[in-house]
Amino acid sequence: MAGSHHGSAVSYHHISRRDFVKLTTAALGTIMGAVIGLPAIDYLVDPAIKAPKTDAWIPLGKLEKFEIGKPALVTFTRSKVNGWEKTANSYGMFVLKRSDIDVLVLSNICTHLSCRVSWKEDRQEYICPCHDAQFGINGEVLGGPPPRPLDSFSGDQVKVEDGTLFIHFLEG
Repeated sequence: MAGSHHGSAVSYHHISRRDFVKLTTAALGTIMGAVIGLPAIDYLVDPAIKAPKTDAWIPLGKLEKFEIGKPALVTFTRSKVNGWEKTANSYGMFVLKRSDIDVLVLSNICTHLSCRVSWKEDRQEYICPCHDAQFGINGEVLGGPPPRPLDSFSGDQVKVEDGTLFIHFLEG
């Protein structure tokens, strides 16, 4: 029985030529897919991740038309091009003229879940219809679930030029 390998512990796993070609093709296909696919994924995801912050001075109207002590809702729309997509967002602001030289501008977006608040003259409160949040005339939380006051614009975020009230608005 010379030449017999029955007692040998070494075994060889032979891979057929067809299986080798399949494995090699799959490996190369995966590598090529990754090389081609990553820039494509980057193209799709990158603009969303790197959405540029934009800022602008937004005119809200003539200062003289706002009554002292009475919040007035002003709305405006901002268009933004984000990569291949153009979106238009509508914003609402309450202008509170406290005196001829003191103006506070409050966002109408509730700080709880982003519903839009409205001013209730009879209650002297901003009320959110979603979860009964209540804010005082200066945006402070009076009740409900909001974690913080209404977002506001004051000081150097507000200016008056030629009688027109502007806010420095940052989005993104």
